[in-house]
Amino acid sequence: MNRRDLLKLGALAGGTAFVASSRAEAPARGGWEKSYAGDPNRPVLEPGLPGKDYTPVITPNGSSLPFKVVDGVKVFHLIAGPVRHTFAPGLEANCWGYNGQVHGPTIEAVEGDRVRIYVTNRLIAPTTVHWHGVFLPNGMDGVGGLNQRAIRPGETFKYEFTVRQHGTYMYHSHHDEMTQMALGMMGMIVFHPRNPSPEYRVDRDFAIMLSEWALEPGASTPNPNEMSDFNVLTMNARCYPGTESLVAKLGERVRIRFGNLSAMDHHPIHLHGHYFKVAATDGGRIPESAQWPETTVLVPVGSTRDVEFVASEPGDWAMHCHMTHHVMNQMGHNFPNIVGIDSTGFDAKARQLLPAYMTMGRDGMGDMGAHIESGHMKAPENSIPMVGAMGPFDYITMGGMFTVLKVREQLALYNDPGWYEHPAGTVAGVATKEELRRDLGSIGS
Repeated sequence: MNRRDLLKLGALAGGTAFVASSRAEAPARGGWEKSYAGDPNRPVLEPGLPGKDYTPVITPNGSSLPFKVVDGVKVFHLIAGPVRHTFAPGLEANCWGYNGQVHGPTIEAVEGDRVRIYVTNRLIAPTTVHWHGVFLPNGMDGVGGLNQRAIRPGETFKYEFTVRQHGTYMYHSHHDEMTQMALGMMGMIVFHPRNPSPEYRVDRDFAIMLSEWALEPGASTPNPNEMSDFNVLTMNARCYPGTESLVAKLGERVRIRFGNLSAMDHHPIHLHGHYFKVAATDGGRIPESAQWPETTVLVPVGSTRDVEFVASEPGDWAMHCHMTHHVMNQMGHNFPNIVGIDSTGFDAKARQLLPAYMTMGRDGMGDMGAHIESGHMKAPENSIPMVGAMGPFDYITMGGMFTVLKVREQLALYNDPGWYEHPAGTVAGVATKEELRRDLGSIGS
């Protein structure tokens, strides 16, 4: 045997030993850990309790699912059923949800908890619940037909597993999900770390589910058959002006957990006035040295993202999806473009047939909502203006996936403090002729 053959034999033997070792120690292969860390010999820990072991998250326009402890196990009860849901004042629909709300309440637990979740089906159709991103036994994964049979109307199923991770996750129906998710059957899951490190702790911890709906003006039920033309874009199943503000004290550390179970769209969520760090995905927390600064975080379909920042700047700061049609309500797409068209004299002629007629859109869409709110234009039954509501200075021409971060130096409570009172000289306004002459050499027009 020559030297080359000896080297080949040595390499083959080493490779065989590596494969055998990798199979014996699969969790360490390639530096990855097993996804399901459910070692049966690992003890179940004492149930983590809110206020003692973790600070509960805040779900704007929503709630957290209550639980009780039975023989050391946290017991939850989800009830799937029809819900008459309000997206914003003036816009309601027949939806499906959990525990009488859309979306369902946020489920919170602590790493090491044993959880038992009963799911009662009060729908007219079978359903299941999938625990999205959660490590658990295969038979608890909730995919109808694959891991379990569907929960028939009137039945109650039991899911049970030990929490082996911490982070932001989601739950949703995994039976006829095109229909059931389109009608609202989803919610957030937050698993808190058992012993959080100092850099993990925050003062305000918000959970926001992003989703989209197809609800034509005047309709009473979202259309689950829609594939692309979604016209109600929501945060926690509310569109602006129905979204609650996020309130924080000046200097507080804030975390916002975004989950996206939209049917088709990713959402770039942009925060004004601050930068944040992307701190976690649904795959786990990002090491502090690898977190990166952004002012916009892309939340892909089926994913979660945690961002963290210091509320360092007082004021009312917009937070919204930066896809422009996602900050509109019930936006239509089948009417002609009349931007810049001279319609002089047309309204008077049209009013001979339609007394309330008003040409809209020649200057853009920004005036539509103001005309409806002022009573100069009538909205269709069960619909709301395409954009916003009155703000402290003027009409806010934003709707849909839009809310406001309100940072205040003085807060007795975390209730909405109203509009921000700006210090003198800090609000943009009309320039005077003297200023224009001084700085531009002209008085402008």
